[in-house]
Amino acid sequence: MTHHAVDWSQLRHAYGPADGIPALFARLAGGQEDEEVWHDLWSALCHQGTVYEASYAALPVLADIATGRAPGERKQAVLMAGLIVAEADTAQRGLYASQITELTPAARACLIEVPADEPETFVYLAQSLLAFDNVPVWSQQLELLLEEFEAECPECGALTGIQLGEYANECEAELHPASPDELTGIGARIYTMAGDAGQDQVAEWVTRLFGLATCSECETRFVISESVTGQTCLASTWRTG
Repeated sequence: MTHHAVDWSQLRHAYGPADGIPALFARLAGGQEDEEVWHDLWSALCHQGTVYEASYAALPVLADIATGRAPGERKQAVLMAGLIVAEADTAQRGLYASQITELTPAARACLIEVPADEPETFVYLAQSLLAFDNVPVWSQQLELLLEEFEAECPECGALTGIQLGEYANECEAELHPASPDELTGIGARIYTMAGDAGQDQVAEWVTRLFGLATCSECETRFVISESVTGQTCLASTWRTG
């Protein structure tokens, strides 16, 4: 299905019918004035992280931009597509499988280009790549590296404030980073991704995410990443149940 065949007037985004979306994409020229267009596209198709039926219909256009077949910034296309794909169910992933396959190498190329002093950009692009690779939880939760969140102690149930990134020294919990050679599975993969891209700061944050924290109440040491995945599974069960 090419995006030319889409009847956008039948689709909806954050503000109603999506018939204005093709005109927005058509305005992208690859220059400075694109910023305003991307702002409008983000606002309509991924409003505060919410995804709509028109968002999925935009994936072929975003794949065209990411692969250079259409004008526009590759990084923006990869970030937007990643956020959309992270929300996709099995049927939607199947429908847009060829686009997801094309977006994967585009995301890898973007990751390597991120300057070392832009760890946030790297984390969001890494989430996109994980979304294309169908990695649950971390395609949406890796951004916890950048913000303060609460982790639940498996022993006493107390919530402990966690900060893993730039302000880890202000974290109320005592952190015990994993040693890089102890990392396995997805932790090892994200650590390697960061290291390969020269993102030493992010790699260090990942050792904290997959390391331990000491509960501020009962002083039990627990694995931070397990607390995150446990909470996430619980949250999605509540949502669907």
